[in-house]
Amino acid sequence: MTQSPYPEASQATTALVLGILGLVMCAGILSPFAWVMGNREMQAIDAGRRPPENRGTANAAKVLGIVGTVLLGLAIIGVILFLVFFTVAAVSTS
Repeated sequence: MTQSPYPEASQATTALVLGILGLVMCAGILSPFAWVMGNREMQAIDAGRRPPENRGTANAAKVLGIVGTVLLGLAIIGVILFLVFFTVAAVSTS
């Protein structure tokens, strides 16, 4: 077994899996974690601590994390607006 010249193991695949799950499984709460992990992975690659061949995977995880986080935020805003609308409607009819 050959030893890697990089002191840290890559977490790009883990971040990508979180990003995919955050979008596909409607588990949007995972998306911010994918965004943070992808960003940290890119920083570690830039610093030379992790293998640069995982840069594409880390970037994909970061993008999926951003998209999932935006969708999660929109869903939260939608739920809040829904609750406010029906609360106002219930109060105005009584």
